Amino acid sequence: MRIVFATDLSDANEAAMRSRTCLECLERIGVTEVHLVTVVPDNVSSGLPGMDVASNRHEALRSQREFFEAAGFTVETHVARGTPHRRINGFAERLHADMIVVGSRGQSPLENRVIGSTARNVARTAVRPLLVERITKEGETHAVAKEHLFQHVLFATDFSANADRAFEFVPRLTGATKRVTLLHVRGHEQRDADAEHAARERLAELADELETRMGVETEVSVREGGVVDEILAEETRVGATVTVLGARGQSRLRRLLLGSTSESVVAQGHNNVLLVPPESTAR
Repeated sequence: MRIVFATDLSDANEAAMRSRTCLECLERIGVTEVHLVTVVPDNVSSGLPGMDVASNRHEALRSQREFFEAAGFTVETHVARGTPHRRINGFAERLHADMIVVGSRGQSPLENRVIGSTARNVARTAVRPLLVERITKEGETHAVAKEHLFQHVLFATDFSANADRAFEFVPRLTGATKRVTLLHVRGHEQRDADAEHAARERLAELADELETRMGVETEVSVREGGVVDEILAEETRVGATVTVLGARGQSRLRRLLLGSTSESVVAQGHNNVLLVPPESTAR
C-alpha cells in the first residue's frame, strides 16, 4: 500500500510521525511506501538573497525521511510550490496513492474544534481515501490523540452507494483492527419500529460480512436524532479510534465537495476520521 503523508514540518506533524504505535498501525494494514509531501504556499517568498525555500524544506524533510526508513518503509520526499491542498491531492492522484494522511490540530479553546485550513481543504477535495489524524497539544507538547489508529473502527452508514464504497475499504484495515461498530442514525421522522428493525437487520448483515472477512468482533447500533451529534456521541460511547465515513461528491469537475455530515464530523469531532470518496473520484 502506498500513502501520501502531508507535512508542514511543524512540531505537530512531527509528533504524528514519531508515534511508534501509529507507524505500526500503518505497517499492519500493508503500507510499505510513504511519500512525504510538503508544499510552499505561493504567498511565501524565497526570503533573503541566497536563500532557497525549497532546498531548506528538502533538508528539513531529511530527519522525517530517516525516521520512516528506520521503521522499514520505502520513502520518497517531495517539495512543491502552490496551493497546499491542490498539490497534495495532485501528488496522491499522480502517484496512485491508496491513502492520504494529514494531521489536524483542532483549536481546542473553541466549543467546536476547527481543523486547519489545509486539512479542511484536502478533505473537501480529496480524490483518494483520506485519514485525518488528530493531534493534541498540552502546553508545548504535541501528541496524537489516538495512537492505535485503526484498533476500533466506527463505521457510520446511511446505506447509500457512497457509504457502501466506504464499507468496502474497511477490510483493508485488517491486521490493525480488533473491533468494528456499525452505526446508522435515524432521523426524527423515522421513528416507526419497522424502520428500526430493518436498519438493524441491514447492519447485522454487514457485521457478519466483516466478521467473516476480517475476523474481528462487531457490534451494531441504531441511534435517533441529529446525524452529526449522534456520530460524535457514539465515538465517545464505544471509544472508537477512527470513524469511517463515505463522502458525497460531485465528480464532474473532478472535485469532491464534502457533504455537510462528513465535514461537520471532521470539523467538530475529536476522533481520527477516514473519509472514502465516491468511486468516480477514487480510481
